[in-house]
Amino acid sequence: MPLDGDTDRSRRDVLKAAVALGGASALSACLDRTSNDPVPTGDPNDKPGRQHAWREYIRHDDHGNSQLPSHQILLYLTLDTDGPPSDADRDALAETLDALDRAYAWSHEGLLHSIAYSPAYFDRFDASLPENVDLPEPTALSPFESPAFDRQDALLHLASDRADALLEADRALRGERDAANGVSIPTLTDVLTVDSRRTGFVGAGLPAKHQNAAGIPDSKPVPEASPLFMGFEAGFRGNQATEDYVTLDDGPFAGGTTKVVANLRQRLDDWYEEQTHEERVMEMFSPGHAAEGLVEGVGDTLGSDSGIDRFVDDVESDAREYGRVGHAQKAARANRDSEGNVRLLRRHFESSDDIGSDQQVASLHFPSLQRRVSEFEAVRRAMNGTDLTEVTPAVRQRVNNGILEYIFVRRRGNFLVPPRRHRVLPTPRPE
Repeated sequence: MPLDGDTDRSRRDVLKAAVALGGASALSACLDRTSNDPVPTGDPNDKPGRQHAWREYIRHDDHGNSQLPSHQILLYLTLDTDGPPSDADRDALAETLDALDRAYAWSHEGLLHSIAYSPAYFDRFDASLPENVDLPEPTALSPFESPAFDRQDALLHLASDRADALLEADRALRGERDAANGVSIPTLTDVLTVDSRRTGFVGAGLPAKHQNAAGIPDSKPVPEASPLFMGFEAGFRGNQATEDYVTLDDGPFAGGTTKVVANLRQRLDDWYEEQTHEERVMEMFSPGHAAEGLVEGVGDTLGSDSGIDRFVDDVESDAREYGRVGHAQKAARANRDSEGNVRLLRRHFESSDDIGSDQQVASLHFPSLQRRVSEFEAVRRAMNGTDLTEVTPAVRQRVNNGILEYIFVRRRGNFLVPPRRHRVLPTPRPE
């Protein structure tokens, strides 16, 4: 007879696989395991004005760090007609999103969701976006990447700790069932075509249990305690922008934000098979973290702040002394404003999707929220560490240069997340 822990892990395995599969049999598997635990329903009048307001409605660890919902789905959507959307299109989408609000409480136990729009969507209109909305077309951000660009009109992001809730909502939105959590859901596909469906997961235990994927050694090295495939905690509260900071504070889209979503392939054989824990700490955080023994295990010892600010100015001297530099150390150079505030709010999660095929491949979905897309681009370019290759021959464009040797950008898209009042197929000048 399995122990309770084994039962819990088996349940998590089934639920994660079900989200990735997404069919009727997958939903049945979820419901079989959660039928005695009802999903809380929602009140459309009790939703925050910001679609990206999640922190108050999710779990936190003992240090106050946000714990993102365990199961997530990204639906990339394209309008079925040319030109601007019609009033009928808006009415139909409004009915769908309002029904989703009634079906689920705005929480990790119900369903969190947001819909965002691309530059290509706003190009359907003659008017331009306000000057304070920085939403360029996606572009390559390093000399060594050539990603495909997501230019679909919209991106609907769904997230929940309840795989059954997530799947039921997903299937109802895509027209595979009539209702979700007892509420009739008009199908999303009456207005928009689902161009791509991408799934993911995050949280201690999930990456370890789903590391049987291309890109991860057969030795199964991902620690049980790690929320991510690379074996360390991330998203420390002290190293994240606040929701207030990333929110647009004026103009017709005040209360909204911008969102960049990248998909990165991970190849972690050398990360785990050739690097020691100390070397992984050096390349994920900084050589100073390793020298001072700041990171034990997956990094819970860091508490609510990775402490990376202490080591940002050491990046060139670390390159000379240790022959390598840290990922967080490089990125932090551009991820602070003049007052020391963190610019980006990162909400990344793992996946074993191989977009466009049925293979299981280790990858990372990387949503980042910020006021201006240019802020994300500046941080990404700082992460390249191209300037550090001139400091010492030991640091090359990918080798000994943070985690660049192990991650490969496959796709990237830029989006505007409007405030809730303008979430339904907005014009560029909604007020």
